[in-house]
Amino acid sequence: MATDLGELLVPYMPTIRVPRTGDRVFKSECAFSFDSPESEGGLYVCMNTFLGFGREHVERHYRKTGQSVYMHLKRHVKEKATGAAGGAIPRRRNGKVFLDLELNRDFNGEDYEYEDEAKLVIFPDHFEIPLPNIEELPALVTIACDAVLNAPSAYKKQEPESWEEEIQVSRHARSLRQLDNGVRIPPSGWKCQKCEMRENLWLNLTDGAVLCGKWFFDGSGGNGHALEHYRETNHPLAVKLDTITPDGADVYSFEEEEAVLDPHISEHLSHFGIDMLQMQKRTENGHHIDNNSRPRVSEWEVIQESGMKLKAVFGSGYTGIKNLGNSCYLGTVLQVLFSIPDFQRMYVGNLQRIFDYSPLDPTQDFATQMAKLGHGLLSGLYSKPPMKSELIEQVMKEEYKHQQKGISPRMLKSLVSRGHPEFSSNRQQDAHEFLLHFINLVERNSAGSENPSDVFRFLVEERVQCCQSRRVRYTQRVDYCIQLPAPFEAATNREELLTYEAKRKEAEENMRAPPEPVRAKIPFTACLQAFTEPENVPDFWSSALQAKSAGVKTSRFASFPEYLILQIKKFTFGIDWVPKKLDVTIDVPEFLDLNRLRATGLQAGEEELPDLMPPIVLPEDTRGEMSPEIDEAAVMQLAEMGFPLEACRKAVYYTGNMGPEMAFNWIIAHMEEPDFAEPLTLPSMIPDLGPSTSDSPMGATPLGNSPPEESIAILTSMGFPRTHSIQALKATNNNLERALDWIFTHPEEEESDVLSDMADTEPNDNAFSNANSHSDSTLSPDRDMAGPRIKDGPGRYELFAFISHMGASTMSGHYVCHIKKEGRWVIYNDHKVCLSERPPKDLGYIYFYHRLSSS
Repeated sequence: MATDLGELLVPYMPTIRVPRTGDRVFKSECAFSFDSPESEGGLYVCMNTFLGFGREHVERHYRKTGQSVYMHLKRHVKEKATGAAGGAIPRRRNGKVFLDLELNRDFNGEDYEYEDEAKLVIFPDHFEIPLPNIEELPALVTIACDAVLNAPSAYKKQEPESWEEEIQVSRHARSLRQLDNGVRIPPSGWKCQKCEMRENLWLNLTDGAVLCGKWFFDGSGGNGHALEHYRETNHPLAVKLDTITPDGADVYSFEEEEAVLDPHISEHLSHFGIDMLQMQKRTENGHHIDNNSRPRVSEWEVIQESGMKLKAVFGSGYTGIKNLGNSCYLGTVLQVLFSIPDFQRMYVGNLQRIFDYSPLDPTQDFATQMAKLGHGLLSGLYSKPPMKSELIEQVMKEEYKHQQKGISPRMLKSLVSRGHPEFSSNRQQDAHEFLLHFINLVERNSAGSENPSDVFRFLVEERVQCCQSRRVRYTQRVDYCIQLPAPFEAATNREELLTYEAKRKEAEENMRAPPEPVRAKIPFTACLQAFTEPENVPDFWSSALQAKSAGVKTSRFASFPEYLILQIKKFTFGIDWVPKKLDVTIDVPEFLDLNRLRATGLQAGEEELPDLMPPIVLPEDTRGEMSPEIDEAAVMQLAEMGFPLEACRKAVYYTGNMGPEMAFNWIIAHMEEPDFAEPLTLPSMIPDLGPSTSDSPMGATPLGNSPPEESIAILTSMGFPRTHSIQALKATNNNLERALDWIFTHPEEEESDVLSDMADTEPNDNAFSNANSHSDSTLSPDRDMAGPRIKDGPGRYELFAFISHMGASTMSGHYVCHIKKEGRWVIYNDHKVCLSERPPKDLGYIYFYHRLSSS
């Protein structure tokens, strides 16, 4: 038999590989569907590419690639028989576990037992070889099979190894001396004793001092007063206040310079009047909440419709999306997008064509993964109601097990977040930022084909007026979302708010519990009014006066989109630059008429501003050496992350002092270069400008001249193509900052995904989102072929979906969405999908409207 198997496998030996370092083994999910080893047909893993395929898709891969040998993985799960010992270790055949247990949270090891089965399958005859079969298989095949079975999951390999370090017990924990100074810590209202900061607060376990931590690159942190206190007192241990739960807390040792464990943390906290059993960091669903959670309790309950007996719904369009841990921002956005017919038609309607023409690695193809997720949400295959017999059995056992499991977006999330410093992390994110990022991806991956994001695109007309000359300039650009401010001064319950604020401050000063919170009630009409009001233009240069002047800008709709995205600007920044959430309720209407905001263009009697560029102001000594201007604060922020100081200086300089995030991206892109840590050396900052240009208007450099080589070098060092950099500089009269904006708004086809990601996350203060915007003063409706595709129509809309956020900032909390389907509002809360009883339309964050017909 051994000879027979050896001879059988000889023709396929060149195609069988042993996984190497860096190879990802997809043994827990199909590349085209959500089939897994627990599915009825199991999962087939290609022994050459290590991609996983369900039974319906493995034949396609065989026909496309000619790969014949696959490992078939099957997990048989069954509920333990009555009388089985609770808590027994699940039974496993061969000791092999194909699924990572963290990916399969539907099964409790105490209630279920499972058997794993593996075999080699040779196509096209489906010849099966059971595993293990060490004696009969060639050595290479045995080694390859063993490596696949023992390989971690494809996504677990991506997790940083640094997170796997085991935290040790502090040597100070047992002998910690605590001062009997009468300090008692209240359950809320904490603030740093030195700077009044209310985030990232640490309690010193020796003297009870409450102080702020250090600043971190992600925007969190404080002013480092806790560390300063240690240097002054040598009190070694501190606990982070908002992490205290009945299960423990985050403890840091200043002396040991690392996070540590404190086995006596309960006793140490009780010394300051803190009962660990009363502290809570997370809800039962695992979503992060703040220590100052009292003002948000009602928000969590109202938005999730807690306390109501919501009826679960099943079938097509009612499939939930599993939360991978702070991924609810992604799940809610995808649920809304796939409720729009254009997205359904593009990805699910073309499913077979997309799958048939997918690349050799479908896990890295945007269209394939969108089709996969869309089919999972809309097919109903993963949202089936329980059988009547299962319900009867549950009633007999007097228990109810939630039947909705949802689908995992892990493969799509890995793809769409690749290269993005925030979305690739496991931290909570802003759903609005992700939505714009995702629309950008759809745009880039729809070149030459139907683009479903066309339904969101519209033109914005911006009218800028010089206050002195009264002349105007009209420009148009593309946008995808309008952002409405939430003006607190327009609240209808201002007296109540003022009274609450006075009581809250009094309670803080006297270290008492805060009063019952009051939420501001702002009319939607006030938000719309604030949006339409003119805004001042900073550093406005009037071409009519040829000097700086006061300017005002108003924005109107040059076209209306088929689907309107409306974001309420609920988040602002505190003094510590941590996003804060405005606690407001807004009476957002179900029907919306924006026709009065239609742009009118140049009006009779208006005079346009001359089409002139501001002059370039040169320093007196344009030939001598100049020390480059570098934002030293950004340099130090990067250096604190462990990067070489000179590399940080180059990163900040070459990204034009545009902030630590842009500089961080530059570092990641250039850290492999041999001169990465070499000092910054530059020739003269201002090159020889050649003959005098005094005959040019206002002394500006003529656009026909070649841009300064130094400016070109700065842009090319950031990764932009040389030809594109020259084109940008010429178009902006060699203004570096405007050239960078021009590049982002005029992308080349060959430009990298990372650069596009940088572009779509640039912050802006405009009332419109400015995602992927095109600031082109020559854009006009008669340029339909060359310009953006828009679907203009009436400005009358009906609300069909909204995404809500619970929590104090975008860095924490939870998202759910409500979608109107078949005349009923449905709540999508991760994997749970139920009919909504009271959709909280007044507490939404992002609203989605569809255009009403003109009839």
